Amino acid sequence: MNRAFACLFAVVFAGSASARDFTGTDKTDLDRVSAALSAVHTLRAEFTQIGPDGKLDQGVVYIKKPGEMRFEYAAPSPTLVVCDGLDIAVFNRALHTVDRYPLSATPLNILLSDHANLGGSNAVTGIAHEPGALIVKARSNDRRATGDIAIVFSDPGLELRQWTITDAQGLITTVSLRNAQQGIDLPDSIFALRGNKTQP
Repeated sequence: MNRAFACLFAVVFAGSASARDFTGTDKTDLDRVSAALSAVHTLRAEFTQIGPDGKLDQGVVYIKKPGEMRFEYAAPSPTLVVCDGLDIAVFNRALHTVDRYPLSATPLNILLSDHANLGGSNAVTGIAHEPGALIVKARSNDRRATGDIAIVFSDPGLELRQWTITDAQGLITTVSLRNAQQGIDLPDSIFALRGNKTQP
């Protein structure tokens, strides 16, 4: 399975975290980010992924709420990730293999929901500000994987720009989005699963 998605499934808003001590401003900011995520119904963006070994992959991501997503990795990467609203399938087109996960069992269920609620997630551990950016931090204490994620939003605007995952071994994977378009028409066919293949 692609490392970025293996880590994302294990880390983003998964498991439980220690007690948080958020200020009133923190809670307000989490509500702002939740509202901004909830306002996104369709999205297309280009992405760049940098793995722990420095390997760079690129591609295009499509999101259609509730629940649908497609990550198309550009050649030479063989990876394709598709969610049809019920299941997530991670395809390796070179090996002709597929790994499937129920959407409800992954943290993407929160990100692909019509009604995001970051303040209600026990795994959100902090929120930070940098010039032009707001960063939401979360941690997984799942028995199968531990790690941290920092999700970067533009501020103002609160557009999803980047996430950086640090796994239990300290290995870092960063995924950045650019040229995002919201509110566009996306055909249902690009999110359809059919056996070990997807619709064109």
